[in-house]
Amino acid sequence: MTDKNIQKTRRKFIKKFGAAGVLSLIGLPIVYKMSKRNNIHSHVVIIGAGFGGATCAKYLRKLDQGIKVTLIDTNPIYLSCPFSNTVLAGIHELNDLTFSYDALQDKYDINFIHDTITTIDHDKNNVRLSDGTTLNYDRLVVSPGVAFTWNSPEGYDEVASQIMPHAWKAGAQTRLLKDQLNAMEDGGVVAIAPPPKPFRCPPGPYERAGMIASYLKTHKPKSKILILDSNEKFSKQALFMQGWEARYPGMIEWIPVTEGGSVQRVDTKNMTLFTDLDEHKVDVANVIPAQTAGKIVLENDLTNASGWCPINQKTFESSLIRNVHILGDAALAGSMPKSASAANSQAKICALAITALLQGDEATNPSFHNTCYSLVDADYGISVSAIYELKEKKIQKVKGSGGVSPLEVSDNFRADEAKYAQGWFDSITMDTFG
Repeated sequence: MTDKNIQKTRRKFIKKFGAAGVLSLIGLPIVYKMSKRNNIHSHVVIIGAGFGGATCAKYLRKLDQGIKVTLIDTNPIYLSCPFSNTVLAGIHELNDLTFSYDALQDKYDINFIHDTITTIDHDKNNVRLSDGTTLNYDRLVVSPGVAFTWNSPEGYDEVASQIMPHAWKAGAQTRLLKDQLNAMEDGGVVAIAPPPKPFRCPPGPYERAGMIASYLKTHKPKSKILILDSNEKFSKQALFMQGWEARYPGMIEWIPVTEGGSVQRVDTKNMTLFTDLDEHKVDVANVIPAQTAGKIVLENDLTNASGWCPINQKTFESSLIRNVHILGDAALAGSMPKSASAANSQAKICALAITALLQGDEATNPSFHNTCYSLVDADYGISVSAIYELKEKKIQKVKGSGGVSPLEVSDNFRADEAKYAQGWFDSITMDTFG
């Protein structure tokens, strides 16, 4: 198949799915508004204002303006983790990835509160803020992202992260890692230690390798990147490896867990990473710790033994606590990955479900999508996409849907995918925060 035919097929797929998504979100609100209108004065409180929480807040108001929505986050603005790797390559600045909640407040009359939740009272259906304010809710949505399992690997705690940054939450850690790369001498070694699965953004560590290599190739070409992996394989592996070889031959070395790649212990004083088989003294260490669901759900009986949140995968209501819905990275959402695109898709389905449940109606059978673009270089993009459906009460990938970028294509195709990546980012951030 030619590049032109491949791109035509992908555009048809996106167009078809996009149209279905629009219909599902335009038709249903009319039905709800013409029914019993029990949603007037209903209050939905949403904790966490990222791609899951902010999208859910916006679409609840679009679906039914009778629902009062309060959105709460510990940060006054949102700094995007997607595309934060590009800051390391000098493609973007953090300001390019910063979004306010002004549009959600002004256009959709969402009450945004910059504060921290101290208590969730499941019996009384309320939450308490750090200033002592109590908010009652009819439905609670929690989209808390991830928390780190400190000392996994051994010796890696919050203090260690100031020397060996994880940069897995955009902001100060991103700046720290970038500053360390800038300060490193040419010929230095950069280590990236991906965590064991599951973790937020499965392709993220490997995109990061490419973005760091893009910077090093121009500024410090004698340097090397060592990926010490806790996993045996990774997302879009063949595509990443092909890209690394094409753009950075000999610069990136990947060591999987079966070949002694898993980092067991760190020594920040000597900048050394210890695996089962070896020790690696490096100049810059990007250690990404093991992850669980965010702190707020861990502390409020919303996780099981896995450290993640079991849910009714049709409505995203917690399997453990009634009237509470969990979105995004924290949720055990079948075969969907932990990604911004997945959270955005889940949030719309959750908003539809809540709107129906508040009126005593049954939630409709959902379908979901996920699209994930990664950059190997500024003009070299790769992607994966899929549609998911609820089958036997579990979210499962629809066989034959989506797919990954083909291996045998031209440089122009990769450059187009890099442009599509920027277009995807602009689109999802507008859909969430605009």
